[in-house]
Amino acid sequence: MPNRGLPIWLAAALLVACWGWLATSPGGAEVRTWDGRHLIDRIDLTLVYFVPQGRTPLPDWRERVDYFRRRIEQFHAREFQGQSVLVASVHPEPFRSDRDVASLRKGDGDDIFFRTLREVDERLQFARGERGGFPILLVFSDINWRPLDDFFRLKPGARGPEFEGNTSDGEHFPGAESGGARATYLAREGKGWGLVSADGWRVPYRGSDCVVYHEGCGHTVGLPHPEPGNGSVMSLGQYQGWISESWLDREQKVRLGWQPPEQEPDLSTDLFSRFRALPEPRVPRPGEEVRLRFDWPASGRVTSCRVRFQTDLFGPWVERPLSWTGDAPEGASLGIFDRPTPISYRVVATLADGQSVELWGYLQVRAEPRQAVLPLRPLEELASFPRATGTDPLPDLSTEINLLSGIDPERDAVRGAWTLIDGRLHAPRGYGARLELSEPPPEYELTVIAEPLDEPDGLILGQRMGGRRFLVLLNYTPEADALSALENIDGLNVGANVTTRKGPLFRQGRLSHIQCVVRNDRVTVRVDGATVIDWQGDPARLSLSDYWATPHDERLFLGAYDCAYRFHRVTLRPLAPAPPANGR
Repeated sequence: MPNRGLPIWLAAALLVACWGWLATSPGGAEVRTWDGRHLIDRIDLTLVYFVPQGRTPLPDWRERVDYFRRRIEQFHAREFQGQSVLVASVHPEPFRSDRDVASLRKGDGDDIFFRTLREVDERLQFARGERGGFPILLVFSDINWRPLDDFFRLKPGARGPEFEGNTSDGEHFPGAESGGARATYLAREGKGWGLVSADGWRVPYRGSDCVVYHEGCGHTVGLPHPEPGNGSVMSLGQYQGWISESWLDREQKVRLGWQPPEQEPDLSTDLFSRFRALPEPRVPRPGEEVRLRFDWPASGRVTSCRVRFQTDLFGPWVERPLSWTGDAPEGASLGIFDRPTPISYRVVATLADGQSVELWGYLQVRAEPRQAVLPLRPLEELASFPRATGTDPLPDLSTEINLLSGIDPERDAVRGAWTLIDGRLHAPRGYGARLELSEPPPEYELTVIAEPLDEPDGLILGQRMGGRRFLVLLNYTPEADALSALENIDGLNVGANVTTRKGPLFRQGRLSHIQCVVRNDRVTVRVDGATVIDWQGDPARLSLSDYWATPHDERLFLGAYDCAYRFHRVTLRPLAPAPPANGR
């Protein structure tokens, strides 16, 4: 973590002189940078989301950056009691670099730091005009200085993906070697530069907020690591807990000019300082319930508490219902997961006295405590591993349409009592329940997150290709074996056509991720990352039985057969035409 400013001997001399002046100045001390040259009674921190050329921005990048903005503002206010005020703002759009990943990564971590910060500083003309407070530019980079998937915490190795991250007793903390967060205090220019790599913020492990403050508000005003080391935010705080559990070293604050209060503040009722949400067990196994245990401040009465989680960095956030008796919930269940998976979670809570808190965390469900979780998709298709062509394998999610937001069950239901509750669509249990969606483009991807509420039976996704309608029928159980297929092909239904496959796909109460890709002559269906249908042929071979007909032939539709389903996500993304074979 470079701390490039004045030479140490000159900074020390200036500090001694500055402290002599502060000790004798009327009105008491002022809070200044470590070398005493610049006031930091107000710090203006600009947060920028940096996206290399060819990369797809995180769909919820703003929520993630805003989370860290609030956390470090709260921490700074608690530590300085108004003697230094941190005002953080977020650049409104992703900063799209002129450089691709390969050109940014030339050299070592220091090279990528200066290459990134110079580009952002110059284009934004940072701190060139009139200043309010001490200016700091903090960049949240979408990449690490070496290839690393920050959600699975894997790097490419000689024998395949290898785990790279920091864990203690199974709990995850930031600190991958490929991460490379950096900061510097630019004394002569009177500003600070900070860079938090992807490992330090995209997936908020416990302690990630410490990294953001450490680089963004610590080294950028000249603060060094305290000696000897301790659990403070400028030392080992990121390896021990959230920033709310850490502190700024008292001796360091005094040397900045902070004046200790006559009476230490009572934090026993402070929600920011006392709230924690820790997983139990720390390393759950497949089939084992995953719970969060909550710690609340003394005498805190909770009026609202919301819990969400995701198992894919680009996937949806799934909300878990929560109810409690008494003043506060003791915890929340994230559910049971039948396979190894990373889980990112977030909790938002409010107390009766008006205090509110938001906390993000991370865990991994593992088959064995020391066994890394491997993705279902090939490693080269993950976000942090660009292909050799230099293109990003992830789609441009800006074109994705949320179909749930446009559904009116009374208008769109064809059969059965469909309902829309808290943004999630509920399909009734019955025979032939169906509801119309919108008209698709010629080529498209339909993504569905579905949860069977009963013993799983048929899930129906009505599709359209080349002017012909047909079904993607999944997990239909006329007898003991569950069947899945396109229906109909050459007039044949799920019972006997070339796409029919046997085997259960769903489990009651478990969410499944379904992707249907429809091209001009091909249909591919994946369930939880595994390909279950891949058919190529003339659209004229496809047909829809009268049983599943709906009033509008041009539309997609959803259906259910003898099973109630809850739909957490239904999205449609237009696809560009596939390139012709042999480049013709």
